[in-house]
Amino acid sequence: MTYIQIGIIYCLVAVLTDLYILRTRVLKLKMFWLSYFIMLFFQFVTNGILTKLLIVRYNDFAIIGGDYTTKTPPLIGDGRLFYAPVEDVFFGFSMILFSISIWIWLGKKNIQRKPYSGLPPK
Repeated sequence: MTYIQIGIIYCLVAVLTDLYILRTRVLKLKMFWLSYFIMLFFQFVTNGILTKLLIVRYNDFAIIGGDYTTKTPPLIGDGRLFYAPVEDVFFGFSMILFSISIWIWLGKKNIQRKPYSGLPPK
């Protein structure tokens, strides 16, 4: 399985989990989308730096685009957005959606209603 296929599957699982399993409906909130685009900007900055400087390298058979293990990848094009593979956008979206959905779901279940540190009260 390629990186893009895994990314798309992970994205679909995150969406289905939000809308149908946990029923948090985070995707329907304007605040989520505003927050996501702010996080996406910083994802592009960090991914761009790491991949442009060849600190992080991807196998060309696993991602869309060519082999850039020895030369700088293009800014945009050949399966890249701001030097990073487009697949990273799918993984970033999924991780953010999963985290927020689970956080809201746990809050609705009244998990840890009163904050504490150390061992849980008996």
